[in-house]
Amino acid sequence: MVVATNVSKMYRMYAVPSDRLKEMASFGRRVYHRDFWALRDISFQVGRGETYGIIGPNGSGKSTLLEILTGILQPTTGRARATGRVAALLDLGAGFNPEFTGRENIFMNGEIMGLARAEVERSFPRIAEFAEIGDFIEQPMKTYSTGMWVRLAFAAAIHVDPDVLVVDEALAVGDAIFANRCVRKFGELKARGVTVVLVSHDLALVKMICDRAMLLWGGRTEAEGEPGDVVNRYNGMVLDRQRVFERGVRNVECGMPDTPHSALHTPHLEFSFRHGDRAAEVLQVELYGAGGRPTRVVASGENVRVRVLARFAERHPNPVVGVMIRTRIGMEVYGTNTMLEQIHCGGGEALEPGDLLEVNFEFPCSLTPQEYTLTVATQQPDGSSHDWLDDVLSFQVLDTRPTAGVANLRARVTACRISG
Repeated sequence: MVVATNVSKMYRMYAVPSDRLKEMASFGRRVYHRDFWALRDISFQVGRGETYGIIGPNGSGKSTLLEILTGILQPTTGRARATGRVAALLDLGAGFNPEFTGRENIFMNGEIMGLARAEVERSFPRIAEFAEIGDFIEQPMKTYSTGMWVRLAFAAAIHVDPDVLVVDEALAVGDAIFANRCVRKFGELKARGVTVVLVSHDLALVKMICDRAMLLWGGRTEAEGEPGDVVNRYNGMVLDRQRVFERGVRNVECGMPDTPHSALHTPHLEFSFRHGDRAAEVLQVELYGAGGRPTRVVASGENVRVRVLARFAERHPNPVVGVMIRTRIGMEVYGTNTMLEQIHCGGGEALEPGDLLEVNFEFPCSLTPQEYTLTVATQQPDGSSHDWLDDVLSFQVLDTRPTAGVANLRARVTACRISG
């Protein structure tokens, strides 16, 4: 069982590190900090065998709450306790020594959990089988990929026979096969009476495996109850925030900017990986919704536009610009480029050094509700890259009804009874 009663957590925020010393030296006469409440009066209870989901945007206090539940942090006010043996998977690297082999880390983890060596030896074959990392289990964990690390960490956590399992978004880096295996394992844990507290941005997963859910927003509980109702509340708040954002953003119409090239605003682009010879450079990438406003939240079936702006450093007779949509686990959903669409980017003329090129891809976003990423690239016709940016932005697709898979084909269904 997990119980939290009026849990609050406050941090003192200093403008610069030296302010902390100044405050100590003043012996309370001057205050150099401001109070930041990461959590405010959080109360909930999770019973034996119950799976409880916690959702909310980044910075809402989810990870802080789990650290308090597992005893890593002490609350400023209130109480939190978890009865029985608690296994936690909070930080990908926590509890494992990268210099040790996978086998050595499994035994060390068991000792930390209070297990006798004989118990860990009995569990080891099951852990190795579940993690499925092969001979790497005898190699130092510093040689592991992120996916291999989380496989072993999750396998070790669930095979110590915990009474309570606490998981913080660690499954997001796993592949589809491992994620499916974990979902089945959650069902087995539930049948054994294990209490699970899960933080996840995967709203479909929360609705699938959780008995109840809580929405954290700004450190406070905004909703608690049936997972479907809580997820719908979250989606509604996200859409409300997006509408506020859109009202404050000027609609950028298609066309070359009127400002000189030297004054062009080029915001910092985020991406998971970038490569290419930089004969052309992607300057801006934006996703626009049906209203023509920049967005990161799209209704399933809504018409959207992806705008890519690139600048050329070398002369190019006919460059190729492309986009690719992937799921959060990297599955390619849809991709196209100007060559496939038979679009001549130069309008029949070569692009010269310093020229800007804007390409717009418009299509109905016929995807199922989940999170997707957008990859963009400028290339040669032979496929060699000038500038390739993986996962340059992410966006959420929402819908009022659940749909399986990734494509929403909007089927029209009819049925009639035929008498025998």
